[in-house]
Amino acid sequence: MTVWECLGRDLRRSYNIEVSSKVAPGTLSLVKIWISPRFAPVRLCRFAQYFYRNNQKFIAKLISMWNLKRYGIEISPRCEIGPGLYLPHTHGTVIGAWQIGENAVIYQGVTLGAKNLDLVFSESLRPNLGDNVTIGAGAKVLGGVRIGNSSTVGANAVVTKDVNDHQTVVGIPAHPVHQSGS
Repeated sequence: MTVWECLGRDLRRSYNIEVSSKVAPGTLSLVKIWISPRFAPVRLCRFAQYFYRNNQKFIAKLISMWNLKRYGIEISPRCEIGPGLYLPHTHGTVIGAWQIGENAVIYQGVTLGAKNLDLVFSESLRPNLGDNVTIGAGAKVLGGVRIGNSSTVGANAVVTKDVNDHQTVVGIPAHPVHQSGS
């Protein structure tokens, strides 16, 4: 998938969440989303990933650092993120996961990363999130854990063990409180 196709799906997802139920479709609504502080970090993340994949790591790092400075969100260009990423708020968020599936919603203050110091970005030490995952504000997902498809991590939860598909986890340490059917 090209960077533009991915951005198109991100934009459509943001539009569906923020606008589509409230007003008739229009170019002005799309422009407002394109420049909003919810979507701009996603846009910068996509460009950083593009440059990283094309062996222009210095440019990728500059874009990533601009994202951190401007929007308060650190997103590793190494992290593979599926289309449909939605960031309702960004400040204090660190995304250093190995992979994030499609249609993820990640709130402010979230940390997705290694449990221990990992300067080489090892897959076995980084979280792997499935499709349609929601990570609540302040949650921490640490280490080489898998968050299953259509799962929810509650606000301020600390996840250090795998989460099954369709499961909601809360608390410190995170424990399941709800499991919906597939």
